[in-house]
Amino acid sequence: MKMRTINRILMALCLAAGGVVLWILYLYNYIPHRQFRDEDFQIVFQSAENDQNHNGIDDFRDILAGAKQEVLRNPHYRSAYYEGGYPPPEEGVCTDVIWRSLETAGYDFKAMIDADIAQCVACYPRVDGHSDPNIDFRRVPNIHVFLARHTRSLTTDINDIDEWQAGDIVVFSDSHIAIVSDIRNHHGVPFLIHNAGLYKMEEDCLWREAFLKGVSGHYRFIYHEAAWHE
Repeated sequence: MKMRTINRILMALCLAAGGVVLWILYLYNYIPHRQFRDEDFQIVFQSAENDQNHNGIDDFRDILAGAKQEVLRNPHYRSAYYEGGYPPPEEGVCTDVIWRSLETAGYDFKAMIDADIAQCVACYPRVDGHSDPNIDFRRVPNIHVFLARHTRSLTTDINDIDEWQAGDIVVFSDSHIAIVSDIRNHHGVPFLIHNAGLYKMEEDCLWREAFLKGVSGHYRFIYHEAAWHE
């Protein structure tokens, strides 16, 4: 009788451990997630009015295309300081997904942030009064300040799925940043395109990152040269 009880306990523990392993594998997208599109949830994509690079494709789609190119490139995750600011194409971190995506749309994001810091260095606490063009545009807190000052701020409620669309930029606790994908999960919550040194760069992880870090900002790159606030 005792042996039978022990066996049952061991079996229960094994099943529980197996469930935890499967949950972690699913959580980090080692197990594929079902994929859906806007039309599956009657969501209409809102095109940008601007076409910065004059290629006949609006900014939001260009930003998404740039992020998708980063997925295909799949740069090695490496956080380092580079003279001139730019890492080589085969290296990068989460912030490099942002400027590379915006570059595809025709924006020189480094120049834009450098100019804004020069105009209002006090607006950028991470700079601490001493700008460094070699790294400022690759720091999440600085990007967050710029987006809050010059682009459209949107909801941080990930369940408000109608307000999230491909090409948006989402910030997590000033420690991580990502581009919103055109793929959604079965709840309609969009996938993210980001570089965190994980298994996949485009994955169903918005709710995971929101739970672990918290969404501190959600922006649509409708650029307004004059700051919304000083």
